[in-house]
Amino acid sequence: MKEQAAPQLRQRLGRADLRAVPEARRALRKLLRHWGEPGQSEVAELLTSELVTNALVHTEDGAVLTATVGPRALRVEVRDFVGRPPRPRGPQPEEGTNGRGLVLVESLADDWGVRPCTVGKSVWFEIGAEAA
Repeated sequence: MKEQAAPQLRQRLGRADLRAVPEARRALRKLLRHWGEPGQSEVAELLTSELVTNALVHTEDGAVLTATVGPRALRVEVRDFVGRPPRPRGPQPEEGTNGRGLVLVESLADDWGVRPCTVGKSVWFEIGAEAA
């Protein structure tokens, strides 16, 4: 019997093109329309938009978004082409709403991390299929 592939989203994000953020949210929403408990897809959209924004604002090149729905969890990765690791930091008063992205990921994801790649890195998070 042939094993069915996990539903997946793969999207190339253009360099400094912040229009990619709402496009990524819409694509993820479509992928997750039958996934998880109430509210989980909204959390996944928020965290995805944070990672996409970080990759586009803090790097010189584009990025690649991959989201995979597995039997136990959703895994979202945003790969960019800069080796410098991200660092979570609290927001600074003079920065308004900036500086909260990785703090949100750290707070709301079940797991997250950074994986070095041959060129650049991949920042990822996972959210379990069932609410905690």
